[in-house]
Amino acid sequence: MTATETVMNAVRKVRLGPETRFHNLTMTPILGDEEGRPDYVTLDEALGNGWAEITEIDEGGRVSELKVIVKGKAPVLLIDGEELIGAKQNRVLNLTILAPAERTTVVPVSCVESGRWLRTSRGFSSSPRTQFAEGRAAKMRQVTASLSTAGHRTSNQSDVWSRIADKSARLNASSDTSAMSAMFEKVGTGIDEYVRAFTPLERQVGAVFYIDNQPVGLELFDAAETWRKLSAKLIRSFAVDAIDRQGRRTPASGIADPAIFAAAIASSAASSFAAAGEGDDVRFSGSDIAAAALVARGRVIHLSAFPVAIQ
Repeated sequence: MTATETVMNAVRKVRLGPETRFHNLTMTPILGDEEGRPDYVTLDEALGNGWAEITEIDEGGRVSELKVIVKGKAPVLLIDGEELIGAKQNRVLNLTILAPAERTTVVPVSCVESGRWLRTSRGFSSSPRTQFAEGRAAKMRQVTASLSTAGHRTSNQSDVWSRIADKSARLNASSDTSAMSAMFEKVGTGIDEYVRAFTPLERQVGAVFYIDNQPVGLELFDAAETWRKLSAKLIRSFAVDAIDRQGRRTPASGIADPAIFAAAIASSAASSFAAAGEGDDVRFSGSDIAAAALVARGRVIHLSAFPVAIQ
């Protein structure tokens, strides 16, 4: 089975649980057949236990790339949009990567702190959040276009900064270095309420998210344990958008419910590329949806999808 077929098969098997709503954000859980145990560790686990470190590419640094040095015997999962704090400036990952054990992997990133290029630490620490969903959606389409036309996994850095500036202004969340983290800190108490409202269910492996009854994203992992460990980071990504959209009109989408959302992925044009770490990077582009999946070890490790309308 090809990597693309593996993704399509996983999408067709999506089974939905009972939805939960908190304020203007709705989560419909995606349920797996069994709990399962991942054969990798998350970035938080790897950094916390000294099994990995993340540094600038070299002493001079490069905005668009970092080094992940895995010292442990298990590969490390880094997810699309995961924020890295420190070194010369804060970054987010441009895609999901399974960094191989006992190897160094160069990973593509985008800057989310435009006002700093000054080392504050040798390496990076992870943050409790991912890039806000609207930003991740736009970045995904940019990376897909870059990969298809030039073979690179780069974003439109100016657009990344512009979206941070616009959202920060709406949330009245400025910082001396124009850091994305400031907006999450500004509405931190509100975001934590969203996280507490969406407790992971037994065998939950992902979710479809809606803001004001409009779909805004889908996340799917290969194991319930992975969802439990990473769900709070992803919920914060959607929650800050939900808070930002309170009182604002939400863009309309032709994707009416979670089942149609999944079907839109299956009907989109797909391309497969060698991943930055282990496995294959499968990208989907359509008129309604943009999606990307990491396929490794014979299964979908992580799939993210966003309606084009929210971008």
